[in-house]
Amino acid sequence: MEYSIQQMAKLSGVTTRTLRWYDKIHLLKPSRVAENGYRYYGSAEVDRLQDILFYREMGVKLSQIGAYLDDPSFHRLTALRGHLQRLEAEQKRLEGLIQTVKETIYAEERSEIMADEKKFAAFKQKAVDWNEQTYGKELREKYGDAEVDAAQKAVLNLTSEQYDQWMTLAAQIQKGLEEAVAEGRDPKGEAGREITELHRRWLQCSGQQYMPQKHRALAEMYVADPRFTAYYDKKVSGCAAFLRDAVLHWVKP
Repeated sequence: MEYSIQQMAKLSGVTTRTLRWYDKIHLLKPSRVAENGYRYYGSAEVDRLQDILFYREMGVKLSQIGAYLDDPSFHRLTALRGHLQRLEAEQKRLEGLIQTVKETIYAEERSEIMADEKKFAAFKQKAVDWNEQTYGKELREKYGDAEVDAAQKAVLNLTSEQYDQWMTLAAQIQKGLEEAVAEGRDPKGEAGREITELHRRWLQCSGQQYMPQKHRALAEMYVADPRFTAYYDKKVSGCAAFLRDAVLHWVKP
């Protein structure tokens, strides 16, 4: 089966303008271009566009998608299974949120008091599920199942006040990183020291023992693992590297 660019756009829901842009940046090349300049796409291009859209739904940048798909080690079935796991985790998260909203409505309608911890249970579960899905394999290989399970349990056991502090610190860290990078600050300067301290406090929110060596190792992972980098660099490129450099300078082993 072969599709013209208009047919490909109708099939996928992607505009012809986007398809031309993907061609220009070498993300999705047509299978052939006719003498009149018309683009045509085959089954391989249909599959690749589907892969591109899966990654786009996860918020991955186009340049990173191209790197993933063009990597010789890329295995489509493995990638699809990973997408399915993420989608199932997202489904579970949404089901938890729906149940929380229903219970909140029920309590409000009857002027009943809903436990504060229950109000935030779905949000904490979301954080744990996302972390497990995204980094679980690497973290378990590095630190062991017992430690990862303990860390997840600590997050789920956060009180409403601790959860609020945890989320507030995360937002402050991200904002501080983006401002520091945009302004060209030095990670070894005051901005780096303040962000490192916020990050240390964020790590301690769950009540686990703070260990400088683990803090430094985690910071290294932010740059070594492209998924961590994509998380911190989602708005401003260089945030993950700034955090890594700041932690390595200000946290002594």
